[in-house]
Amino acid sequence: MNDSQPNLYVLYDGACPRCIKDRERYSRIAGRHALGVVWFDITDQDEKLKTWGIEPFKALTQLHVIIGECDNIEQSSVVSELDAYIVLMQRVPILKPLAWLMGLKLMRPLLSNLYRKAVYRRLKCAGRL
Repeated sequence: MNDSQPNLYVLYDGACPRCIKDRERYSRIAGRHALGVVWFDITDQDEKLKTWGIEPFKALTQLHVIIGECDNIEQSSVVSELDAYIVLMQRVPILKPLAWLMGLKLMRPLLSNLYRKAVYRRLKCAGRL
């Protein structure tokens, strides 16, 4: 990892088997580029999320990444949904082209819509929505 890169705190749903697999897949693909990526399970962390200014429901339905230090949230920035995926993927050279593609003006709304539908379907099937 480049020392100039800030830490990334990825908020993920630890009660979701798919989310856990996605986390493991990212770590495997990223290898050494995953240094500085810290995974935070949002399960039963509503109060902590609120102190960071993140609504628990949004944390459950959208990927969030804190860029910087989560214990100094005023000095950090929070990105969500597709922007969070793009930030995370830009860390890994092999995933950078995919991050670029996701950020294209025509792709962004389509991918965002598909992502939201998939998340709501997953939560509904699991009886969590």
